[in-house]
Amino acid sequence: MGGSRAFESKEAPASGRDDRRRWLALLLVCAAQLMIVLDGTIVNVALPVIQSSLGFSEVSLSWVVNAYLLTFGGFLLLGGRAGDLFGRRRVFMVGLALFTLASLFCGLAGSQAMLVAARAVQGLGGAIIAPAALSIIITTFTEPADRARAMGIWGFVASGGGTIGVLLGGVLVGTLGWPWIFLVNLPIGIVALALCRPLLDADRIESAEGGFDLTGALLVTASLVAAVYAIVGANTVGWLSAQTIILLVVAALLMGLFVAVEARTRVPLVPLGIFRSRNLTVSNVAMVLTVAGIFGWFFFGALYLQRVLDYGSLQTGLAFLPATLVLGALSYSAAAKIVNRFGVKPMLVSGMVLLTVSLLLFARAPVGGSFLVDVLPGMLLLGFGASFAFLTVILASVSGVPERDAGLASGLVNTAQQLGGALGLAILASVAASRTEGLASAGSGPVASLNGGYHAAFLLSAIFVALAGVLAAVLLRLAEDGNEVGGKTPTTPSVSGVSGTGPTPNMPADASVNGREIPEERV
Repeated sequence: MGGSRAFESKEAPASGRDDRRRWLALLLVCAAQLMIVLDGTIVNVALPVIQSSLGFSEVSLSWVVNAYLLTFGGFLLLGGRAGDLFGRRRVFMVGLALFTLASLFCGLAGSQAMLVAARAVQGLGGAIIAPAALSIIITTFTEPADRARAMGIWGFVASGGGTIGVLLGGVLVGTLGWPWIFLVNLPIGIVALALCRPLLDADRIESAEGGFDLTGALLVTASLVAAVYAIVGANTVGWLSAQTIILLVVAALLMGLFVAVEARTRVPLVPLGIFRSRNLTVSNVAMVLTVAGIFGWFFFGALYLQRVLDYGSLQTGLAFLPATLVLGALSYSAAAKIVNRFGVKPMLVSGMVLLTVSLLLFARAPVGGSFLVDVLPGMLLLGFGASFAFLTVILASVSGVPERDAGLASGLVNTAQQLGGALGLAILASVAASRTEGLASAGSGPVASLNGGYHAAFLLSAIFVALAGVLAAVLLRLAEDGNEVGGKTPTTPSVSGVSGTGPTPNMPADASVNGREIPEERV
C-alpha cells in the first residue's frame, strides 16, 4: 500500500485560487464517497419492493446486497495498490465510470441476474474509488491543520451518508420507484467525472516493479463467492447436498491457493506475516462477526418494518433515522473523546454489549409491535453501540503492528467489514428462511411465520456480536511495547485502503486515545 509515502511530501502555501481548487477537489471526492455510502443503506429500504418486482425468494434476495459486498471487499486492497501503480486520478476516474455505468444497469435491470451482476460491478467500482479518493485527500492537503479539517469533513460524509441513505431510499421508492435508488447516482457520477481533470492533479505513477497481485484478489474473491453461494443455496438443496459440499470444498481449495500465492508472491496483496500480530487477528475476527450482526439488523430490520408492521418505504426510512443519526453524530468526534476518557478495550466491550442488547430487543419484536416500544429503543442502543464498537476495533487492530504495516492493517480491518457483511448475511438469510418454512409447516400464519424467521436472524446476529465481544475481552492483549492497547505509543490507522462504506463510520480526524492525540495524517 503506497498511501503512507504521501506523508513525506511538502508543498508551499497555496495561493487563493489554488486553495479554492483544493477544497473543490475535496467536495468532488466526498461526492463520490457519498455515492458509495448511500449504496450501503439505500438498497435495504427498497428490498421488499425489489423482491416483489423481480421475483426474488427470501433467500436469494440477500444477493442484491451480497454481490456488492463481495466485490467491494475482495478488491478493496487491490484498488489501493492500483492507485499507486497507475496514478490516483486515473484510477479514481475508472472507478467512477464503472460505478456510474453499473448504477445505470441496476436501474434498468429487468431480471434477477442482471441486477445481481450490475451490483457486483458497482462493488468493484466502489473498491477502486474509496482508497484512491482517500489518497487524493492526503496528497492534496499536506498542511496538518488543513488535512485535519479535510479528514473531518470526509469522516462526517462517510458516517452521515448512512442517515441520508435510509431516508432518501424511502422517498425515492415511495415516489419514483425502486430503480431510482440506483439512477440517482447518474447525475452525481457524470458531473464528478467531468470535474476530475479540472480539479484533480495528475500524480506521479510508481514503478510497477513490485507487481500487481491480481491473482491473489481473484482467488480470495472467488473463494468467498463460492462459500456465500453454498450457504445461500443450502436452505433450498440441503446442507448435506452434493452442491453445498462441493461448493464449500471449492471455496476452501481456492482459499488455500490464495494463501499459497501470497506466501510466494514477491509483493503479495496480503503479506501473511502481518497476522503474527495477535491484536490484528483478533480484531479482524471481531470485525467480521460484528458487521455480520449489523448487516442482519439493516437487512431484516427493513423487512420487519415493511412486511410485518406494514410500513411504507418512507416510514421505514424514517424509522431507521434514530440509529443512523446517533451513529453519524458520535462518529465525528464525541466517540473518540469518550474512548480517550475510558480507554479502548472497556469501550470496545461496552459497544458490543449495547449492540447485543439492541439485537435481542429486535429478536422479540411482536407482529403487532409499536414503534415507540418495540423499535425505537433498539434503534437508539444500536446507534450508540456501533459508534464505539467500530472505532475501538479499528484502534485495537493496529496496536502492536509495525508502523510500516499500518496502512495494510487498516485496509484489512475495512475489508473485514465488507466480507463479514456478505458471509454473515448469507448465513442469516438461510437461517431466517428455514425458520419461516418450519413455522409455516407447523400451521403458523404467513406474517407470524415471517416474523419468526426474522426473530431467528436477529437472535443469531446478537450471538455473532456477543461472541465478538467475548473474543475481544479475553484475547486482546497489551501492545508489543508493553503499553495498553491504544496507550502511550499506539500505531494508528493510515488512510491507505480505508473505506467508509455501509453503516460503519470512519475514525474521525481529531481522535485521541488515552491522552495522546492521533496525528491527523494517520487517521
